[in-house]
Amino acid sequence: MKVINRQESWLLLLGDIVIFVLSLWLSLLIRFGQIPSVSLFEDLLIPFSILFVVWGLVFFIAGLYEKHTITFKSHLPTRIFNTQIFNSFLAVVFFYFVPYFGVTPKVILFIYIIISLALILVWRIYGQRVFGLKTKEEAMILGRGAEMGILVQEVNNNPIYGLEFVSSFDLDKLEQIDFQKDILQKIKSLNISVVVLDLQSENLEKNLSNFYNLLFSKIHFVDINNLYEDIFDRVPLSLVSYGWFLKNISLAPKVVYSFLKRFSDIIFGIMIGFVFIVIFPFVALAIYIEDGKTIFYSHKRVGKNGKEIKISKFRSMSTLEKEKITKVGAFIRKTRIDELPQFWAVLSGDLSLIGPRPEKPDLVELYNKEIPYYNIRHLIKPGLSGWAQICQDNPPKFEVNFEDTKTKLSYDLYYLKNKSAILDLIIILKTIKALILRVGK
Repeated sequence: MKVINRQESWLLLLGDIVIFVLSLWLSLLIRFGQIPSVSLFEDLLIPFSILFVVWGLVFFIAGLYEKHTITFKSHLPTRIFNTQIFNSFLAVVFFYFVPYFGVTPKVILFIYIIISLALILVWRIYGQRVFGLKTKEEAMILGRGAEMGILVQEVNNNPIYGLEFVSSFDLDKLEQIDFQKDILQKIKSLNISVVVLDLQSENLEKNLSNFYNLLFSKIHFVDINNLYEDIFDRVPLSLVSYGWFLKNISLAPKVVYSFLKRFSDIIFGIMIGFVFIVIFPFVALAIYIEDGKTIFYSHKRVGKNGKEIKISKFRSMSTLEKEKITKVGAFIRKTRIDELPQFWAVLSGDLSLIGPRPEKPDLVELYNKEIPYYNIRHLIKPGLSGWAQICQDNPPKFEVNFEDTKTKLSYDLYYLKNKSAILDLIIILKTIKALILRVGK
């Protein structure tokens, strides 16, 4: 039983590729008024294939392969239209400024852009019919904490999931429940086929044998932690325990991944360094003219294994008026130019491109006392960007905020558990998307 169809994104990608290829064939048909020859189609398919790859990458950055994409159909037309306008610009630049791949006559490209836009809109808006209607299974959930309520609300109000919770029980109140009457009989009377459990709950452990017997009645069991993680892309803090960390967090060396990560840090660190060298005179001059000669601001952060590290940025705050952001500072913050000097910390190995964002020492000390498991995020090297930064709507900054910091930690735990080269690449692409949107505001 699959609560989330993990093949859906791949089916969307496959459908997009078919649309891209079909659009090319139709463009040739319309342009020449006859079925295009195989040789002509193949000649154009080679350069267009490069364009397909680029367009697919842009679709990914735009979030058009995320699991919630199909659900919010009302937002799709605008998002797809804007994305394809950008893709059309890339196509024009590619074919007009790379003579080797030039399309002759150019009208083919114009026809292709119109047809591909129309077909992609139709496919993406109505394409979910290809997957068939999803029949929801009746489910029961036994959990605890605020996360259980959030999970029930998300699943029951969202058509992309194959479940509907028709019954729920708070495991913290299990002693008040007649297991045989309230749970087992309800499973039968409500025709429940899926039971979501908090398998780490001590209150539930003594009743697991009763659930074991339900396996013979073809009841499916799902760990509430795994379900929550699959849906929200973060780990539910109120549901984890020390046993969860021992099971899911490992620092066993991954030679290939570690090499690729450090190699990427060095390459990107050098690239950022070159950009820094080019723009440094202009940024330094702008800061100096507006607010004095102090160009950089250095601060301490907590790095891997709790070690304090030093990070430098272009100064964005006024030296004359406390807590005031200068005009230059507002611009370099918006464009993230202020963070370019951090390339040195990346090259030196104190920072990585991807990882939990480093926090101020005084806040770390406070959060370690008030938030369970907070120090676990210091098992790995902090990063310029991370899973929490791209997923959390309003990540906490540098003021004390316990609730938002707990949410950030839940995303950090997800990264700690699932870190890989693919996940790092996804974070990089989503960071690029966030930067583009941020600059455009």
